Amino acid sequence: MNSWEDGRYGGAQQGQGGGGYGGGDAEPTRSMPHVQRQRRPGAPHGGYGQAGSPAEPPLPPGLNPRGPAAGAPAGGYGATIPQQSSGGYGGGPAAPGYHDGPPPGASPVRSSRWPRRRKVKVALLTLLCALLVVTAGTWFWADGKLRRQDVLQDYPGRPGEGKGTNWLIVGSDSREGMTKQDAKDLHTGLGAKGKRTDSMMLLHIGDHGNTMMSIPRDSWVTVPAHQSSINPGQTVSARKHKINAAFAIGGAPLLVRTVETATGLHVDHYAEIGFAGFRDLVDSLGGVRMCLDKPMKDAKSGADFPAGCREFNGTDSLKYVRSRYVDGTGDLGRMKRQRQFLASIANEAASPATIANPFTLYPTISSGLGTLIVDKDCGLTDLASMFFAMKGVSSGSGKTITVPIANPGLPTSEGSAVDWSDSRSKPVFDALRNDTAVPDVK
Repeated sequence: MNSWEDGRYGGAQQGQGGGGYGGGDAEPTRSMPHVQRQRRPGAPHGGYGQAGSPAEPPLPPGLNPRGPAAGAPAGGYGATIPQQSSGGYGGGPAAPGYHDGPPPGASPVRSSRWPRRRKVKVALLTLLCALLVVTAGTWFWADGKLRRQDVLQDYPGRPGEGKGTNWLIVGSDSREGMTKQDAKDLHTGLGAKGKRTDSMMLLHIGDHGNTMMSIPRDSWVTVPAHQSSINPGQTVSARKHKINAAFAIGGAPLLVRTVETATGLHVDHYAEIGFAGFRDLVDSLGGVRMCLDKPMKDAKSGADFPAGCREFNGTDSLKYVRSRYVDGTGDLGRMKRQRQFLASIANEAASPATIANPFTLYPTISSGLGTLIVDKDCGLTDLASMFFAMKGVSSGSGKTITVPIANPGLPTSEGSAVDWSDSRSKPVFDALRNDTAVPDVK
């Protein structure tokens, strides 16, 4: 028999409800000394009541195993133990000093819910820590793949920052990363030195909607004075030229300056991608779905697509956006298709199916950022903002336009060029600068 604490045996104080074995009116509290029974040497094994066992010790006076002693209050030692839902072992409210639970020395019985809850909390905490580690690792890995260049340079007379954010997005004809077979498949050739703009867009992100404005690469504008790339140290005077020449002569810095001078808009960020990067980006996304109203065939770009909807892989996508001899609209029609396709790429890249699938997300990040050139102050959050803005334009929450044109075939010393309409382009540039509603233009 274990040693019980003082006050446990009797349950409640006299006059209180049961809390001991009797469950009813309890006797005054008694203490039961520790009793240790030992087998006499040579005595046979067995418990009380078995043959050869020692005699059972007498019970304390007044206690009767078969019922209460004469004159004792009901609920004594021999009383029936009521089964109650609370209190001590006998039910009812526990008496002062009574410890709910098993007697000392017995194995504690604990609820099985606590260990399960603790395991769930530990598992959730571990999962959260793992997600944070993976997210941080992915962030630094992706940020390290960006190719930053000092393309946004200050100069005297540079337009001040306006409201909203302006991106200059350039698709170049750079052959970097292409093999001879790639050049053959894409109808690009490998003989072209340097790089030129194959597409040029100004994306405005603002509170009054996002606008994607195409700039014809043959636009007849003033190229600002710049350092000669042929004779270092020599300054080339400002002159009228096709805007594409600024990129070929002075690269991205001169192109940005030319666009800012011609539009009066401050360029906040710059992004450029070449042929190979564009193709690999589309392939990493698993293709981009496009629908054609009529068949499309262009021998120079290699495009040969039937009417209807289909998934364009990287090679077919590049053929599609480079086609300019399919509908008689030349660069203007090509720019419209380029805007549509870039918006579709952004919509696919920013979709939950891409972001939540690591087997698509990581190849997309690797191929998209590996060949992407951005300004030195551009970060991943800036790129995410650009993609979501382009996705918004694709879903119809923005506007796509082309710089208003007065003459698409202006004769110049450099051949046929595109002449902007000053009267119709100025309201557009003012709206973009002040982040107000952009007027509709044709």
